Amino acid sequence: MVSFAELGVSAPVREALSRRGIEAPFPIQELVMRDALAGLDVLAKSRTGSGKTLAFAIPMVERLDHRTRKPSGLILVPTRELAVQVTEETKEIARKRNLRVAPVYGGVSLFKQAKYASTSQIIVATPGRLQDLIDRRLLSVRDIRILVLDEADRMLDMGFQPQVDRIVANMTGARQTMFFSATLDGRVGELARSYTHEPVKHEIEHKSLVIEEADHRFVPVVHERKIDHLVDELKSERELALVFVRTKRGADKLVRKLRTEGVDSEAMHGNMSQSQRKRALDRFASGRANVLIATDVAARGLDLDGITHVFNFDPPNDHKDYVHRIGRTARAGRSGTGITFVADDQRYEVSAIARALKLDSQFEAEGLTLVIPGRNLKSSARPTTRGRKAPLGQGRHARSTSKNDTGRDRKVAPHRSSRPRGGVSMATGTVKWFNDAKGFGFITPDDGTKDLFVHHTSITGEGFKSLAEGAKVEFDAQEGQKGPEAKNVTAV
Repeated sequence: MVSFAELGVSAPVREALSRRGIEAPFPIQELVMRDALAGLDVLAKSRTGSGKTLAFAIPMVERLDHRTRKPSGLILVPTRELAVQVTEETKEIARKRNLRVAPVYGGVSLFKQAKYASTSQIIVATPGRLQDLIDRRLLSVRDIRILVLDEADRMLDMGFQPQVDRIVANMTGARQTMFFSATLDGRVGELARSYTHEPVKHEIEHKSLVIEEADHRFVPVVHERKIDHLVDELKSERELALVFVRTKRGADKLVRKLRTEGVDSEAMHGNMSQSQRKRALDRFASGRANVLIATDVAARGLDLDGITHVFNFDPPNDHKDYVHRIGRTARAGRSGTGITFVADDQRYEVSAIARALKLDSQFEAEGLTLVIPGRNLKSSARPTTRGRKAPLGQGRHARSTSKNDTGRDRKVAPHRSSRPRGGVSMATGTVKWFNDAKGFGFITPDDGTKDLFVHHTSITGEGFKSLAEGAKVEFDAQEGQKGPEAKNVTAV
């Protein structure tokens, strides 16, 4: 294993890391750090909790000059909570190089923030508040030498690209730019290409790490007793647990119910003020509340250590959301468990997720029957209060040909040899994702243009069709009702 010294990290920074118990770099740090320390532009695909903060914070701290009493390093993040976390983690090593780190985010005094940030070398900011300070001429980013976009995909999902574009437009002179994101294709790829020059690309595969490192359980429940199931699970010697629900109202309701059962819990959702969110996070991170109830949107960007269990009280929308949720545990080499409650009317959508992630055996270990379109959707499983711990390992692959609810064949897209070409030149691309339960997904074209929507009816072949994530396809790009779509899609 490569050491921090071999990567070029200075003795003072290594000492700060050692005091935190960090003696060796994580994989993403080992991949990125040499290039980042050399001043190269970097594109890094890595999940939250993989050690990516230090992968960009250490090079920034090492390369900036403490004698410059103005902002020269900028880290853009999508949420206030992540801004606080990145600031604290960066401060610990920045002190060793006599650098100041200033957080910039909404919900607190604007002028106080601006005063401190204007004389700090490193700023950690959310795009909206930083743009506000720039527009008011309270802060300048003209002399930024190192720019980091952390959770770049989340920033775009939350609609921050206009602010990011305006912020970058204010920068003058040469700079190093680093992108860290769970995905580097589609809109993130377009943004990266416009902001970087000959970047070095590094990838840590997120999905396989989550699936391999976490224990997965699917527990059959009835709606009327879901809270009873959750209470039983939470009271059985849990450390820190994160519980996902779909709505803000559902989060508040569940917290009230759990507190009446003696479970100290906190909610986290978009209707809470900054002070309420900070209080909830502080109580959870300190262990005073060992359960955090959150919506998917509110949990974006949260980097919380020590979570041993993630509960899907309400199921995720698709397998990608499942990976993002369960990825909050089993991090940095530690074990963790993901537990998904499955009511009878949710078995179809949850089994589609299990099949997509090859968790068939874990799904069926609790007495559930994997639902294949066209098979009987009635469950023979009897919901239990506590399920057996499912064994790890690869499950059976879902069959590519079966029946859908109408009795018609369900097939994956056929090989191109089954479709007459007629001499027509077609575009090519890769399936970004495809939701079997909803019958649609997106394709990333090989020519670097925007991702294209694809509906199952646009896949060539008979009956109800599907596409495998990562599969290579050919297609015709045509204008649809809501923009460009992929038509006549064929696997190659």
